Amino acid sequence: MATLYYDKDIDTTPLKESKIAILGYGSQGHAHAQNLKDSGFNVIVGLYEGSKSKAKAEEDGLEVMTVADAAKAADVLMFCLPDTTVAEVYKNEVADNLEEGNMLMFAHGFVIHYEQVKPPEGVDITMIAPKAPGHRVRAVYERGLGVPSLIAVHQDATGNAHARALAYGAGIGSGRAGILETTFKEETETDLFGEQAVLCGGVTSLIKAGFEVLTEAGYQPESAYFEVLHELKLIVDLIYTGGLEGMRDSISTTAEYGDYTRGPEIIGPEVKKNMQEVLRQIQSGEFAREWIAENDEGLHRYKALQEADVSHPVEEIGRELRSMMPWLESTT
Repeated sequence: MATLYYDKDIDTTPLKESKIAILGYGSQGHAHAQNLKDSGFNVIVGLYEGSKSKAKAEEDGLEVMTVADAAKAADVLMFCLPDTTVAEVYKNEVADNLEEGNMLMFAHGFVIHYEQVKPPEGVDITMIAPKAPGHRVRAVYERGLGVPSLIAVHQDATGNAHARALAYGAGIGSGRAGILETTFKEETETDLFGEQAVLCGGVTSLIKAGFEVLTEAGYQPESAYFEVLHELKLIVDLIYTGGLEGMRDSISTTAEYGDYTRGPEIIGPEVKKNMQEVLRQIQSGEFAREWIAENDEGLHRYKALQEADVSHPVEEIGRELRSMMPWLESTT
């Protein structure tokens, strides 16, 4: 059985006397910094010179320093930066400013698991990875709730790494929802797989294929959009709250029968085989090497793929339809 920790299991004192630096103030960074501050922790924010986020962080009542100065001042450093920038920031701004006993924290295991960052032996290396985008981490916290997080310890130099990381998890509100014990390897590989095979890559490809099949058969693009994209949120919300069974309890028996009989024809054994190949590429480091090289070479393929998808017909009709739905903003 998996190990889960809740607020009742967590002592926050191991971190109460520490100064915590949040490196980055984007989606995750702003949520971590504000939640920790509101939980009574001593928090500073580390940003590069000229960052547009500085004014926002100061407006939110946080002290802002350069990354290097934050690394010097802090006992705990949490990287809330894109995977592809962490290694350079660590090398240029953090490495020379570390002290023995410091703790390096990560919101995703990528750079440690794939050895893009190799910290010295005298520091703790831990992870708290919230299972939600940063805006939701913040919004849920403000309602007195929390989102689940994953915890992992890669290096325990002080003998107190796990307790310190748990205290951090409680500080951002995850002790209210549950903090799941894992490893850097498991978090990284399952996170990448989920994004690529199901949550992002799988879903978006399924939507585009469904839209193309309907419109190529002569159906109105507006009808196709509503059927294969707009209604998806309704189904996902049902799954989110009640699992597959809860969703099936809420749909028609016609839809449920189609689910059982036609779903496996769409997502058949060949799709599972393709998923296994995607997982193999993640486990072997092939995807990581490809993505790192893509960044080093200027993101040309990434930008071309991005541009192609932005101009896909399902996106074009979607922008038009969503512009006529002002209520959507209040439902996200």
